[in-house]
Amino acid sequence: MAASADPLRSASRPGAQSSRQNPIQQVLSLPPRWLHMYSDFITKNAHQVSQIESALRSLTYVIPGRFRDAEIASETVHSGVQLLSLYHDAVLLRALSSIPGLAARVPSPHTRYTRFWTGKSRLYRRIALLLQIVQYTELLWEMAAKRRGEKVRWRVVILLEAIKAVCRVLLLRVTSSRPLVTPVLPEREPIPEQEDAQSNEDALKELMGEESDESLLGLNGNAKAAHEKDWSMPRTGSNLPSLPNAGDISSYLLGRVLKADDIKPAAKLLNSLQGSAQAAEILHILAPLIYAVALARSKNKKSWTPWLVGLSLEYAARQMRDRSFRATGLEREEWGKRAWAMGWWVMRGPAYENVMKGVVGGFKRRMPSFVGSILEDYEYLWENYYFSTSG
Repeated sequence: MAASADPLRSASRPGAQSSRQNPIQQVLSLPPRWLHMYSDFITKNAHQVSQIESALRSLTYVIPGRFRDAEIASETVHSGVQLLSLYHDAVLLRALSSIPGLAARVPSPHTRYTRFWTGKSRLYRRIALLLQIVQYTELLWEMAAKRRGEKVRWRVVILLEAIKAVCRVLLLRVTSSRPLVTPVLPEREPIPEQEDAQSNEDALKELMGEESDESLLGLNGNAKAAHEKDWSMPRTGSNLPSLPNAGDISSYLLGRVLKADDIKPAAKLLNSLQGSAQAAEILHILAPLIYAVALARSKNKKSWTPWLVGLSLEYAARQMRDRSFRATGLEREEWGKRAWAMGWWVMRGPAYENVMKGVVGGFKRRMPSFVGSILEDYEYLWENYYFSTSG
């Protein structure tokens, strides 16, 4: 009895040690548990999460100029929303890929290509994630660095451009000299709305282990028409898809026609670059870094030399691109994005100071006061921050 009543001996038993460690283990298990609960919430409320993200991004458009240091507050919110959306994209991608109806859909060529490389190469996934994070936070870093002086600011700008250039060169290497796509990570696939919204919601509920009593109901709560219901085959149990509306057969068939890019392997959606085309891609990657270095060395804000150097490099990269091979649809889409991105050159350096500043001022005076005040607030960003007009 003495032994059983001895508290020291009972405390030294393995069971007592494990019970003493249980509270610690429970505390350590809280963050993963909370993260899992948050992921479940995102999965169940995908539409609402997207709407909240859009609302917060829209809010950052009207914050600048409203109070002191408003541009930093606005960019902090914007960067935070962008970083959080990266996590939401990963959560929704895992959830939606498990839904049979959505998994059977053919994603866009960009999504197929980026999913392929993020799934195949861990190095690609990590480098692409780093590049995306830098792009989402670069303006915030520049704003913080400017408080320390112009020298510190330009050092940070050049450092960030160097990191981006290194990441892009590594991605070019990992993908066997295939051109880079924008963005380098898979974009969030839009969740179908209207007729498909209820079926997708039911599928999400089924994925989360919930029963849905409205699976046979339409959006207005009434029973679905016969052609809208899936039919289960008695012997095999397989489900046949719903029939199209009689007045919409053409669009139904066109939506299910497979194009060449739909059946092509994901890696073949972009051609491997060789010779002048590869040199053009490298020049396109290095052009922003060279332009930033030229701006940092120039003491005259209205000097045309850095601007001409940067624009010439971009134009030379487009001209050097090899046009001998047959461009794929994804390549044509990427070249179009780069062509539109070149439009930002009219908002940089002396092109903005000498030309566009007056155009923006005249446009601002013709707009209502609310729109004009927003443009006036953004003029401060365009005039004082490199990354406000950088791609």
